[in-house]
Amino acid sequence: MLREVDHFYAAQQEPLRSCLSTLRRIILQADPQVSETVKYGMPCFYYGKTMFCYLWIDKKTAAPYVLFVEGKHLLQPELEAGGRARMKILRVDPEKDIPIDRIKVILNEALNLYREGIVKARVR
Repeated sequence: MLREVDHFYAAQQEPLRSCLSTLRRIILQADPQVSETVKYGMPCFYYGKTMFCYLWIDKKTAAPYVLFVEGKHLLQPELEAGGRARMKILRVDPEKDIPIDRIKVILNEALNLYREGIVKARVR
């Protein structure tokens, strides 16, 4: 029987499934303190006991994105705030090569917010 989080990925059609699975792997490998669960019906990633990002699919475009909870602290040009005051998103095109190196840079910057205490993190 699939766990709820595994079911989320398995339920997606290609190429979305592969794209989301790759993003999942990149995020989980970013730091040993990163873990995953499902919250609000989407994969949610924690640093210690603090949520730091989500994976989701845009309802209008059906394109995946990574939502960074403390995105307001991130100054990467690829990130979009939209109407959000705190969070920013990184859109990913499932039809193109995933910019893995760029994503790793952004993830590391996001995780450094917690590692360096800029954003308070509850640790395990």
